[in-house]
Amino acid sequence: MMNLKELLRNRKALKKLLANGDVELRKIERELNYFDDLEKLQIRLVQLQQKIVAEGKRVAILFEGRDSSGKGGTIRRFIEHLNPREMRVVALTKPNDKELGQWYFQRYIKQLPNKGEIVFFDRSWYNRAVVEPVNGFCTMDQYNHFMGQVNDFERMLIDDGIVLLKFWLEIDKEEQIKRFNARENDPLKRWKLSPIDNQAIDLWPIYSRYIGSMLQTTNEYSSWNIINANTKKTARLECMEKVLSMLE
Repeated sequence: MMNLKELLRNRKALKKLLANGDVELRKIERELNYFDDLEKLQIRLVQLQQKIVAEGKRVAILFEGRDSSGKGGTIRRFIEHLNPREMRVVALTKPNDKELGQWYFQRYIKQLPNKGEIVFFDRSWYNRAVVEPVNGFCTMDQYNHFMGQVNDFERMLIDDGIVLLKFWLEIDKEEQIKRFNARENDPLKRWKLSPIDNQAIDLWPIYSRYIGSMLQTTNEYSSWNIINANTKKTARLECMEKVLSMLE
């Protein structure tokens, strides 16, 4: 039998299964509605990209969130039908020795959008606001230095004409545990687990403290869009709707 995604895109096969009573109708209806809504939004995103290219705009969209909050999956739905020549996804690994000696923002500056381009950041300079201090990857002096500079950094980007949109995908502790377990048991997703993921649950309250501080103090020039991401599909659609509403 074809998988659910293939099934939902093959309405003839779906109707046959429904006629035989092999599929839960309510679940299928929800899935069909999701794919219908997703397609409509993706069509608008394609049109938006054409407008951005024509007008020479520079758009940077940041996706942040706890581990397993669905950042990568959301970005994949955004870019599924976009022109790959006019957009990029940036997901930087940990800095090398040379980058460790640079101004913290320097390696992110290299990734900023060019004229007529959208850049999606799967995590961004905000690693230093949450992940790095929680896990001891930076000193408190480095953290405080970053927090003192980030609003001015973003002001300079916006003053120079870059459209900067920031999303925080929020999940609760139980959902994070559920997703970690699913990754552990899925050979296609096991690569997503990292050593720091194993500590994320124990460090939940410390993460929460740094997250709260970041969301409260780093929205002076570009406000955070906080998305409830406990349901991945709902969160994806909401992110798309927000981007379209702000840029169309």
